[in-house]
Amino acid sequence: MMAVIRVGPLPEGALDAAAVFHADVLPRIRAELGQLDPSQDGEGLVIVFPSAPHDHRAWRLAAIQDLARAATPLRVNGIGGEDEAAITRSLAFLATAPGITGQILTVDGKSGEND
Repeated sequence: MMAVIRVGPLPEGALDAAAVFHADVLPRIRAELGQLDPSQDGEGLVIVFPSAPHDHRAWRLAAIQDLARAATPLRVNGIGGEDEAAITRSLAFLATAPGITGQILTVDGKSGEND
């Protein structure tokens, strides 16, 4: 099973957004990871981020990668975007792709505007 946490609106600036994410959202993510069963193949967490300018990509990717390393053998991935149909397709893809962890998929397709 892939648990999903949706990140609400974040500040526009990358530094401020990262600070809010780490202070407000990260504890919720860690609590959710603690509830998952690592003995279940494919078990993991997907964090859905709102669309953001390209300068948010680095902090988001670092957070996802660090969480994925810490949660092994659970998988942790991210999705960035607003297109609900594309998010749903991406969640279905990740659920069937057990080798993918520590990645962020961008689903809006607006080059240069999303992470």
